[in-house]
Amino acid sequence: MESYVVFKDLAIIIIFAKFFGLLARKIKVPQVAGEIFAGLLIGPSMLGLVAQSDFLSKMAEIGVVLLMFSAGLGTDLKEMKKTGVAAFLIACCGVFIPLAGGTVLYSCFYGWGAVGSDHFLKAVFIGCIMTATSVSITVEALRELGHLSGRVGTTIMSAAIIDDVIGIIVLTFVIAFRDPDVRPLMIVSQTALFFLFAFVVGYVCYKIFQKVDQRYPHTRRIPIAGLALCFAMSYIAEKYFGIADITGAFVAGIILCSIRDSKYIAQKMDTNSYMLFGPVFFASIGLKTDIDDVNASILLFSVAFILVALITKIVGCGLISKVCRFSWDDSLKIGVGMMTRGEVALIVSQKGLAVGLMQPVYFTSVILLIIVSSIATPIILKVLYAKNSASEVPS
Repeated sequence: MESYVVFKDLAIIIIFAKFFGLLARKIKVPQVAGEIFAGLLIGPSMLGLVAQSDFLSKMAEIGVVLLMFSAGLGTDLKEMKKTGVAAFLIACCGVFIPLAGGTVLYSCFYGWGAVGSDHFLKAVFIGCIMTATSVSITVEALRELGHLSGRVGTTIMSAAIIDDVIGIIVLTFVIAFRDPDVRPLMIVSQTALFFLFAFVVGYVCYKIFQKVDQRYPHTRRIPIAGLALCFAMSYIAEKYFGIADITGAFVAGIILCSIRDSKYIAQKMDTNSYMLFGPVFFASIGLKTDIDDVNASILLFSVAFILVALITKIVGCGLISKVCRFSWDDSLKIGVGMMTRGEVALIVSQKGLAVGLMQPVYFTSVILLIIVSSIATPIILKVLYAKNSASEVPS
């Protein structure tokens, strides 16, 4: 492909994503839903105007990294400390119940295998795909609704980060039974070392940024240095510790969320994300979808796969939220906010394909889950918050 073709692709993505994003807002639907639909429309499944490429994949990856960095910047650490225990419990249930649900689903469709058998591992792997939460779309929806920094938003972000880490550890153990080169205990130790590294380095970086912020307040050098920290933490997390890059980006945001100019940094990041990287990321979800090979059997499995994946997250995270003394309304919001799937589910699926735990045809089910959950989550959250607002209006 000629290098200049990417400019045509970007122009189409930005025009369609922003048009359908604005159209979605006009009909009272969050913009991200419109941008995802735009990607589906211009992708290979429909109009075929844009094809997925390595360049667009990298652009989308930058988009989700920036989004998670902004989410970290908008985090209220005091509120996060209050929700820390609850977020951990929510994350545990958000992993265990979908894991069990996916295992049972595959077994019901294709038979039950003996524990430890290849068939059983494939069933467990389907559950592993369901464990991952893509908080980036929920973050954008909560940001639009003005509830990102509240108790519910902070709990969702914290729980999503934790359950991705737990999910990756579970995936590592499952793969270990197929690949003798993978060492589960090594992965667990690397995860612990990353958070220890993040704590030590984060404290040093925070002190440096705090001093620079006091000496040169509200200057462009602060967002530039913050962006460098975001990319550095993303790289270090994945390269040296085997942790998802989005976790490193979120941690970078957490490091800087308490300095005086954190909102100024977030404002600069939002400009880049809104104009280019955000639309490419959300549109890329639709671009990855190709429904040409879908038959009746796969379609039936996909419908069941989507329903089980969504319901197990809502039930698992919602019920434990109630146990943690959230109201029923807030528990439902947390359950819905945790049901999105995205880049982590794709990473897990691709790993399964590489080691033979999943057949390529089931990748369609994962893509459909990502699209349905990505569109449904912001819409349902908007309805839930609107319902609460209406109930608070005095009669």
